Amino acid sequence: MMNSRHLQYNVIFRPEPEGGFTALVPSLAGCISFGKDLSKAKEMIIDAIQGYLASLQKHGEPIPSDDENFVSSISIPKSLKAHYA
Repeated sequence: MMNSRHLQYNVIFRPEPEGGFTALVPSLAGCISFGKDLSKAKEMIIDAIQGYLASLQKHGEPIPSDDENFVSSISIPKSLKAHYA
């Protein structure tokens, strides 16, 4: 369990073909950032999360968190990929 003074968020870091990483926070719709490397992407998404939460608070919206969520990867056989394309 997380410290009650901290909120926890799952972040997806996706490498981009042109370089750098896009960072997405699934539980905060539209909270996306970019960094030239993982360290910068992490710094930028923390800033984006803080701004997002400040906006929610300003507008009286509930503050979600991922305290009880978890992330898992699911593999789909490539043979099925053509079926969905």
